[in-house]
Amino acid sequence: MLNLERLRTLDALARHGSVSAAAEGLHVTTSAVSQQMSKLEREVGQRLLAKNGRGVRLTDAGRLLADHAARILSQVELAQADLEAQRGQVAGELRLSAFPTAARGLFPAALAALRRDHPGLRVRSCELEPEAGVAEVVRGDLDLAVVLDWYNKPMPLPDGLVKAAVLDDPADVAIPAGHRFADRAEVDLCEFAEDEWITWGQGEFCHEWLMFTLRSKGVEPRIGHRAAETHTQLGLVAAGLGVCIAPLLGRHPVPSGVVMVPVKQRVRRHVYVVWRADADRRPSIRAAVEALREAGRAVAS
Repeated sequence: MLNLERLRTLDALARHGSVSAAAEGLHVTTSAVSQQMSKLEREVGQRLLAKNGRGVRLTDAGRLLADHAARILSQVELAQADLEAQRGQVAGELRLSAFPTAARGLFPAALAALRRDHPGLRVRSCELEPEAGVAEVVRGDLDLAVVLDWYNKPMPLPDGLVKAAVLDDPADVAIPAGHRFADRAEVDLCEFAEDEWITWGQGEFCHEWLMFTLRSKGVEPRIGHRAAETHTQLGLVAAGLGVCIAPLLGRHPVPSGVVMVPVKQRVRRHVYVVWRADADRRPSIRAAVEALREAGRAVAS
């Protein structure tokens, strides 16, 4: 009889690619991972791991069993979801992430509502950029992730995920109070060809969206500063160091010295939550989605 926890360890090794990463994903020590794998090898009577430089790799038998383990664990999750749905209880543990402005703008209200309405549910949350959140949901390290895409640049999602809209988040251009456009009712992004932009980190989805959008308007962006947090960006704007895109979610309070000007083309990003299809019937998933959507409605009102 194959041990489910050892199969879970093998699955984590296959997904993460190393003992240390698997241990981190499972929230155990590296020695615990090694011990579980040694026991699993004795159970099946075959080597599942082979040395690969300073690390390890799966043998052919290891890859074969890892494929079965992924399917078995998916079926177990389906069974657990069905049992939870039959009981109708919102209980147990729920792990979720959100990109920084969503964590700031949605999590306080949503997580407080879950604690108030479902005292048997333990929620653990963290901040992750959208791509990282999606990857952890796919791997099974998270149950839900709050992610985003933009009106003109959708973010592709892997198969096997379900999503629900949380809110449409309008974005303005944040400019210094002394800027030449500070008194304008609206602006076009192409009018900022000579301005320095304050943007997100290189390679981040929102940064790539800004580059794509400005270049589609014939503007080669002049990047002055990079900052992950909206309020850091707004602080740089207040100091007169450039302009930035400022979505509504998570930007309040706006610092003094910053003016928000709407964009003629109505720039919006779509905020939504994703989870694995095999967990779709879990009442805790449904409760968390509704709490996030209610928090989104409060932001939009």
